[in-house]
Amino acid sequence: MNKNSQVTLEQLERYLWDAAILLRNKMDAGDYKIYIFPLLFYKRLSDVYDQEYQKALEESGRDEKYATSDIIHNFQIPKEAHWNDLRNSSKNLGEQLVKNFREIEKANTKLFGIFGDVDWTNKEILSDETLKNLIEHFSSLNLSTNSVPDDLMGTGYEYLIKQFADDSGHTAAEFYTNRTVVTLMTKILAPKENESIYDPTCGSGGMLLEAVNYVKKSGLHHKTLNLYGQEKNVMTSGIARMNVLLHGFQDAEIKRGDTLEQPLFIEGNRLKPFDVIFANPPYSISKWDQSRWSQDPYGRNVLGTPPKGRADYAFIQHILMSLSDKGRAAILLPHGVLFRDGESEIREKLIESDKLEAIIGLGPDLFYNSSMESCIMILRQHKKKKGQFLFIDALDQVTRLGNKNYLSEDNLKLIFDLYKNFETKKGRSYLASKKEINDNGFLLSIPLYVKKSSSDKIPKLHDSILDWKKSSDDLISSLDNVFDNIGVIKNE
Repeated sequence: MNKNSQVTLEQLERYLWDAAILLRNKMDAGDYKIYIFPLLFYKRLSDVYDQEYQKALEESGRDEKYATSDIIHNFQIPKEAHWNDLRNSSKNLGEQLVKNFREIEKANTKLFGIFGDVDWTNKEILSDETLKNLIEHFSSLNLSTNSVPDDLMGTGYEYLIKQFADDSGHTAAEFYTNRTVVTLMTKILAPKENESIYDPTCGSGGMLLEAVNYVKKSGLHHKTLNLYGQEKNVMTSGIARMNVLLHGFQDAEIKRGDTLEQPLFIEGNRLKPFDVIFANPPYSISKWDQSRWSQDPYGRNVLGTPPKGRADYAFIQHILMSLSDKGRAAILLPHGVLFRDGESEIREKLIESDKLEAIIGLGPDLFYNSSMESCIMILRQHKKKKGQFLFIDALDQVTRLGNKNYLSEDNLKLIFDLYKNFETKKGRSYLASKKEINDNGFLLSIPLYVKKSSSDKIPKLHDSILDWKKSSDDLISSLDNVFDNIGVIKNE
């Protein structure tokens, strides 16, 4: 193939997945991404550098100094750290690769730490032969922007993320959220030109880029968006940074760190405000510093301190305090946040703040390796109807394909229309007042409001929810006491 001819999406996808096939039977499928993504990004950087270099040489009458200057290149490739230098190495490829990565990171402040902390020198996991095969495979296609434009590269990268999620399953949730659910969240928040988009637990950056896709499909200038994300996991944060860069967002800011322990987007002594916030926080984590929350330096305890074993409302409050004056947020959460006893006072304050706009109950099996049902909580500074709260029951709005569930176009339309209409529709949605929620003890369980059966059965359902909730909380509390007494470290 001519180095300047553009590849098709089908060719790119085949090329990317064939790289993963080279690792089959050599490691767990969940580990493919930590090797494939850095190599892909490294090859892209080198090929784009070469393209920029050749163009500058031609335009400057072969001026070498000009062709290698910072004004020509978005990212510098130091001498002897180019992909071809690695390809020409004959032994200890892992050591050479790590050296090249570090040289590139030192030469480009935006890329510091982007290649992660993988042990490329462990030949028991990745032999020189396997690494050489990977390098030769990636060398078979030119990845310059002439051959693979930003949009195509980004699409291919997202394809690979999804394939890894499908192939590994048990590790997918840490960096990938069902894309059809993200589509629904994006339609509801409707990002616009020049807005700031933020994800405090951004994984691979898919939610940020879905906002980009939405604005682009709307016919607006998507490159005017400002993207921000924070991710705790070292390698996953690197993948997110690569993702936004490969989509052409050079100024996107993806930072690594624990959002609850150390939020990294700060203006003065407060959290940086954002216009649109998407989040799929880790569900009900127990390992977080609850003791600091009551005196949080950024005032994120505005609704109170969540229970020790469940940080869900810590994330919700972080997001609430990160909203700009026109801010709105969509958060994926477990249904427990709607009714658990230990969070009743926080729910009361959330209702009183009048920032909660809607709760959408989703069906089962929409997430990798989990049959649990979840809900979307919509927060908004300027609600459609003050003092009103929309509950939507979409538990049956799930479509099955193979062994996975997703939201079809019909599912998405039905749910979105219910939200857009913002009114009571029997058996589907209910617009509740503060008084009604107060009368229900600030329980937000969707079946208390969206009634599927005759009214005489509702009290029984209500009682069943309360009984189940109490027994569940009692069990968790008992287990916490046992674990504390015997010194067992609980699983997140």
